[in-house]
Amino acid sequence: MDRPWLDHYAPGVPHEVEVPDVPLTRLLADTVKRFPGRPAMRFYGAALSYGAFDERTARFASALAGLGVNKGDRVSVMLPNLPQFPIAFYGALRAGAVVVQTNPLYQSEELLAQLLDSGTKVLVALDIFRERIEPIMTDAGLTAVIYCGVRDYLKGWKHLLYPLKARRDGMWRPFEKHPPAYDFERLLAAAPLNPPAVRAAADDVALLQYTGGTTGVPKGVILTHRNLVANTVQCRAWIPQIREGEARFLSVIPFFHVYGMTTCMNLSVYAGGEMILLPKFSTLEVLKTIQRTRPNLFPGIQAMYLAISNHPKARHYDLRSIEACVSGAGPLQADVQERFEALTGAKVVEGYGLSEAAPVTHANPIGGTRKTGSIGLPFPLTDARVVGEDGETDVARGEVGELTVRGPQVMKGYWNRSEETLATLAGGWLHTGDMARMDEDGFFYIVDRKKDMIKTGGENVYPREVEEVLFRHPKVHEAVVAGLPDDFLGEKIRAYVVPNDGEAVTQEEIQSWCAEHLAKFKVPKEVEVRAELPKNIVGKVLRRMLRDEERDKVGAAAGAGAATDAEAASRADAEPKAG
Repeated sequence: MDRPWLDHYAPGVPHEVEVPDVPLTRLLADTVKRFPGRPAMRFYGAALSYGAFDERTARFASALAGLGVNKGDRVSVMLPNLPQFPIAFYGALRAGAVVVQTNPLYQSEELLAQLLDSGTKVLVALDIFRERIEPIMTDAGLTAVIYCGVRDYLKGWKHLLYPLKARRDGMWRPFEKHPPAYDFERLLAAAPLNPPAVRAAADDVALLQYTGGTTGVPKGVILTHRNLVANTVQCRAWIPQIREGEARFLSVIPFFHVYGMTTCMNLSVYAGGEMILLPKFSTLEVLKTIQRTRPNLFPGIQAMYLAISNHPKARHYDLRSIEACVSGAGPLQADVQERFEALTGAKVVEGYGLSEAAPVTHANPIGGTRKTGSIGLPFPLTDARVVGEDGETDVARGEVGELTVRGPQVMKGYWNRSEETLATLAGGWLHTGDMARMDEDGFFYIVDRKKDMIKTGGENVYPREVEEVLFRHPKVHEAVVAGLPDDFLGEKIRAYVVPNDGEAVTQEEIQSWCAEHLAKFKVPKEVEVRAELPKNIVGKVLRRMLRDEERDKVGAAAGAGAATDAEAASRADAEPKAG
């Protein structure tokens, strides 16, 4: 097939890469041989070398075997970016298990649904999530929960003071751990260094990454070791500026998100890099961390770069160590890109991916031509097409159709969903559900989404999931959710609610109800109470009409403002000028 994008790769980026026929754990083993004393990760000043990282993954694999975990069993990891995350992730893979990435923001019912769907046997979680986990342990069929503490990898006065601060903030209370609850560090200390030998092949399943996919129903994306290795190797080839054994990755994008897992964790391990771990994004803390630890790579999302650029003290910090940033999980606005580059001197490029592709398929060149508003060029070994409504025929260059991709990073399928797998991988191509166009140079542009997924702050939210919670509210008769443009988050969630006859409901009531049943990022930012919802002739709610109404309101307000400004300017021109 025609691949015009190859002519526009940056210098040093190969047209093809070799994907080794090995499990993902081999990448860590090879790096340990090359850089055993090199820091693998740094957490608030405390460093863990690759040798120590390797030892801990071995002990964790042994501990899982001792808990009855066999090859193919599912182990869920429900952690922010702490040292225990990479240890548990690679340790579970060494035990032959399948890792299930679990969002730490999930409430009990969301967590239960994922645990049941995946058939998870063991859950690794932060100790402060205990109140969400204990009520569902029996229903979920968990055989063990391994609790981790933030304090475990802090050093010095931070280790001593953390319990006081956590208690003060109401975030932590010590508790005794008895089977089936276990302490992560105690398990490691008691586990033998040599885990049972488990033969893992490149085509074995390594990961279940839950996503709404292209249809809005949460499901597990099956990613093999080969998928993860391939995308790691592709990312490495795309950034030839990475210096082996020297790179430092600012790792604040969550590892439980497939984007953070690949571009921060796996890529850093492959390159012998150092992960500078931050469990959450706090603008001031990020500024201080950049100045103190001097990272040179910062994978992130637009909201992060915008928050840093807008911070009133940003210019008080030395941010010039940053060399390259790949912005994912949503569009990158030109203004945000330019301001962050001016502040840091870094190159910031937009990329594109989806969980079903492990995740990266496209990115703008870092050292070559880039195009504003474009998701860039397909990665090495990645083909991309824009197809028409039949899902098979290419549209003309420059015309809009559905983006389809294929490559070694594309998933094996959806967990226990054969029909959806066949539809999404029809004809051997991954049908992304995103509407796109390709220009003459092979740069791709996303112009719309085929489905109604909302991308807010780097997280995917599917309206149906929020709507189901809204419909369970005792005062709600009808509800629909739409994503509206937001300068900071990309999109914000607005709920449109019709109350039951004779009932009154407020925005605060709806948001409080949603917060009880949904992760924070899924709670509507705005709630509009209406007498009725727009529907078509068969009674289907017209979500697009609601978006159009909002767009028209914004346009009318902007027009009114412009008219007022023009009128004022006209009056000013008519008045005599002083002096």
